[in-house]
Amino acid sequence: MSAIPEEKLELLVQRWETVQAELASGPNQDVYVPLAREFAELDPIVAAINEMRAARQEGADLAELIADSESDDEMVEMAKAEFAELVPKIEKMEQNLRLLLLPRDKADDKNVILEVRAGTGGDEAALFAGDLYRMYQRYTDLKGWKLEIISASEAAMGGYKEIIASVSGKGAFSRLKFESGVHRVQRVPETESSGRIHTSAATVAVLPEAEDVDIDLDEKDLRVDVYRASGPGGQSVNTTDSAVRISHLPTGIIVIQQDEKSQHKNRAKAMKVMRARLYDKEREKQEAERAADRRGQVGTGDRSQRIRTYNFPQGRITDHRINLTVHRLNEVLEGGGLDEIIDALVTEQQASQLAAINEQPAA
Repeated sequence: MSAIPEEKLELLVQRWETVQAELASGPNQDVYVPLAREFAELDPIVAAINEMRAARQEGADLAELIADSESDDEMVEMAKAEFAELVPKIEKMEQNLRLLLLPRDKADDKNVILEVRAGTGGDEAALFAGDLYRMYQRYTDLKGWKLEIISASEAAMGGYKEIIASVSGKGAFSRLKFESGVHRVQRVPETESSGRIHTSAATVAVLPEAEDVDIDLDEKDLRVDVYRASGPGGQSVNTTDSAVRISHLPTGIIVIQQDEKSQHKNRAKAMKVMRARLYDKEREKQEAERAADRRGQVGTGDRSQRIRTYNFPQGRITDHRINLTVHRLNEVLEGGGLDEIIDALVTEQQASQLAAINEQPAA
């Protein structure tokens, strides 16, 4: 693997110094926010550069001592031993720096719109959708993130036909984005008297929450319909037109929200989901344009792709994108074991990015 050009590292250090000086000068709020964000991104990179440079200098000093004919034999042997220990440490530092320099997904720091829907399999699919939602709920609790239900459609036998929630917290999208896709379950339903294993599925969509600056949404492109919301079984029927249906005419995307009694709140929630779906659609378009030039990626990101199978009789979960199988199904469904799978996906993605960079011809 080729060494990182020193010129590139020096430019990063100089930019870090410039941003630090500009922040210290007390800029106005409009300038301060992007500068602070850039400084937060550069700071760990520069720390890694300084650490690697110090280790390299130590190695150079040791090499000089070893090569000096006037050096004491005992000192030379000690220097050789230290040098042998230092070489793999420097290699690890360089690898860590390469990972820090990989192109970042601009949406990684965003909050999330999480959508879980029952797929094929009837009542069992709805129950499984409920299991998945609870897994993410527990996972967000463990991460210290905040989860808030936007809308939910419960199934008669339990679980959900569809549930949409927002997840707020540092790094939420960077972790949960790997969950988008078709999740398949193999188990014996409680209603199955003969003990036959059934296969059903649920789909998960993880959308980065869009801000006003991300999506230029023209009101002329929207059609907003209001009507009276109805509860399950005819209960809790609103007497006012509080339910909201928003249609984005250019794309045909429709969002319906009726969980709140206030039309204003329903509209705000619907617009939040609409922005996220439009932002995700634009990201997918850009991703498709780059896909032809990318190699070794983790899956395709296509939500029609089956990404994972949960096999209850064998107590295992298999992620088909990286052929990873773990035999702690219950722990994963409790949220605590999910990090092992996501960590493996992150590592595979980083490895593929590094491979793609190394395949590029030198400038």
